[in-house]
Amino acid sequence: MIKILMREEKLINNNKLLDTIYEALFRKKANDVVLIDLSGLENAITNYFIICDADSNIQVRAIADSVEELVFANHAKKAWHKEGYENCIWILLDYEDIIVHIFQKPIRNYYRLEELWADGIILNIEDKLKLKV
Repeated sequence: MIKILMREEKLINNNKLLDTIYEALFRKKANDVVLIDLSGLENAITNYFIICDADSNIQVRAIADSVEELVFANHAKKAWHKEGYENCIWILLDYEDIIVHIFQKPIRNYYRLEELWADGIILNIEDKLKLKV
């Protein structure tokens, strides 16, 4: 019973964190936001990938900064690991159960993470973001 309650609490916390990340992405006008639910895959490295792109390295950095600031403000959580701030063509923010990938469009097209992780459930979040306007 305790394990079930802990699992439910973790799911609720993940959903709140996902909503916060979506809001941060929306604030800085991230493009083509996709959620890949990997929670049903046996050997997945995380439960969720959020993937988006931007038009420039300045926007990539602004989106990443927005995610970090809003997640810390709303959840007092810092990314466990982050990389890509040196050149801002692909920034990765690891929040344990959720990994955020922020690409410049050509780099996203080159690596095609959605195809690599196609066994997960892929959801286009763009429509959800537009509803918040």
